Amino acid sequence: MEERRINVVVNGEPKSVDVEPRILLAHFLREVLGLTGTHIGCDTTNCGVCTVLVDGLPMKSCTMFAVMTDGHEVTTVEGLGMPSELHPIQQGFREEHGLQCGFCTPGMMLASKAILDENPNPTEEEVRWGLAGNLCRCTGYQNIVKAVLWAAEKMRSEGGAYVLGGRSRR
Repeated sequence: MEERRINVVVNGEPKSVDVEPRILLAHFLREVLGLTGTHIGCDTTNCGVCTVLVDGLPMKSCTMFAVMTDGHEVTTVEGLGMPSELHPIQQGFREEHGLQCGFCTPGMMLASKAILDENPNPTEEEVRWGLAGNLCRCTGYQNIVKAVLWAAEKMRSEGGAYVLGGRSRR
């Protein structure tokens, strides 16, 4: 199959890559770019473990073609924070024990970022609604919700500034 060149910004870095038109975004991120934080679960958009942000909106990368991101910006969990400076969402998951096995965590964190970008002061119900497309088989969700609310409070107390992909962003 003939490849097609796409120009996409991934975690703040411009990429110009030739890809097969049929490669799914999840496979492109994992196999072509080596960003293995994006997990693959159900391959049907039901579980949400493959959630990434495309232009700031949560998308299920297991059923989205990589060519659809041409000219767009993609954020994966690797772009959320740095090991030396975690994003408040990552800190919240650590502080509030919002993970057990960790398989759903990258997708949960990115869905959480989209929630907080849209509403910096969500209620518990709004967080639960916003995470409804992401399944966790281990935690029972309570600590995940607490983690998102913790991150929201931290982001508000810091004036909304945070690290994204190693760069200070609002």
